[in-house]
Amino acid sequence: MNEPAHPAPHPHSDARHPASRHVPPTEALVWLKAGWRTFTGNPGVWVAISVIFTIMLFVLGLVPLLGWAVVLIGFPIMVAGMVLGCHDQAAGRPLRIEHLFAGLRVHSGNLALVGVFYLLGGLIAGFVSAIIGGGAALTGYVVGALAGLGLGLISGVVLGSMVFSILWVLLITALWFAAPLVVLRDTPPLDAMKLSLSACFGNFGAFVLLGVLIYVLIWVAMIPAGLGVLVLVPVLAGTLYASYQDIFGTPPALPAPAEAPTAE
Repeated sequence: MNEPAHPAPHPHSDARHPASRHVPPTEALVWLKAGWRTFTGNPGVWVAISVIFTIMLFVLGLVPLLGWAVVLIGFPIMVAGMVLGCHDQAAGRPLRIEHLFAGLRVHSGNLALVGVFYLLGGLIAGFVSAIIGGGAALTGYVVGALAGLGLGLISGVVLGSMVFSILWVLLITALWFAAPLVVLRDTPPLDAMKLSLSACFGNFGAFVLLGVLIYVLIWVAMIPAGLGVLVLVPVLAGTLYASYQDIFGTPPALPAPAEAPTAE
């Protein structure tokens, strides 16, 4: 019996691998406004979620090496829980503190795999930047002159930092939509990160503007003894959910065209 030349696509392939839409750069402002509305829609519960989230990160961060590995692997799970909270809140369902841990009940294995890829990506970024930066410093050493050594060390640090920053930005863009895609679309982890990377660079202007605005908001949140972070976390969760819905969500149905008047 002859086998088909191409295997039949998975019946849910389109749902699990949605095509991203292109949006104008100004949508970054719309997403942040939506994130603020998400927070103000239930500020008490969101602050409680932020407090628990921040304490967990702080406590785990105190554990040498292993703690930060757990943080990076568990981060997508907690983000997915907040995304599910935004999803329920947008649908008119109650937001609960337990939403922070909802990712443990929905696709926890795939979300943990996203975290593993995140951890490995960070290690690779650090390793590559160290190799490149060390190579630049070694070049200065080989030149032999003391001035050359100093220049090599400085250029090595600068070049290594630049390489690490570029690789880290790529990693963050791959992570941005990964958790929502896994938890809301059942997208496989690596595919979710690829789709996220493609969507972010396909909307380069919007995400550059969003990145600048988030950077400013982080500094603003740190001014009142860091308490602004308790507001910033849910605002960013709402921003993530709004950007996901804008780029990957189901587009609204177009109104039916008006019928042309018939001549009597």
